Amino acid sequence: MTMTVATARRHADRQRTKRPAPNAGADASTLDVRLVARSIAQAAVEVLAGTRPALQLSRSLDAQCFLSLQHRAALTREHAARSRGTVQVHRSPMVRSVRACAISDSIYEVSIVVSEEQRSRAIAMRLEHSDGTWQVTALEIG
Repeated sequence: MTMTVATARRHADRQRTKRPAPNAGADASTLDVRLVARSIAQAAVEVLAGTRPALQLSRSLDAQCFLSLQHRAALTREHAARSRGTVQVHRSPMVRSVRACAISDSIYEVSIVVSEEQRSRAIAMRLEHSDGTWQVTALEIG
């Protein structure tokens, strides 16, 4: 196979221009926030499904968010008991996407899409950094 000068130049240009990595431009704190948000969102959906105890999220959520999640999980369990009567096997939810927006160095707002067996949910949360940890101060689960 022979290579013309123009073809060789295009090939060399392609070698020099690398595509940016998917998280290029995202600093370490944004990546950290996204990972924390991902695990909290998945855990919260598992709490609503009844496959994880809400107490496991007590350190990650502020008091109001924790009580709200506990209340909603109890209502979900009551509704499931009335409508089904039997426990169904539940697969773990899968986090599809996580988007973080910095409000300040210590406050981020994050949107997450989580897919379950029969539906997808949108989750919005506000994370605040204090005392070396991230804590959810607002949580909305669709």
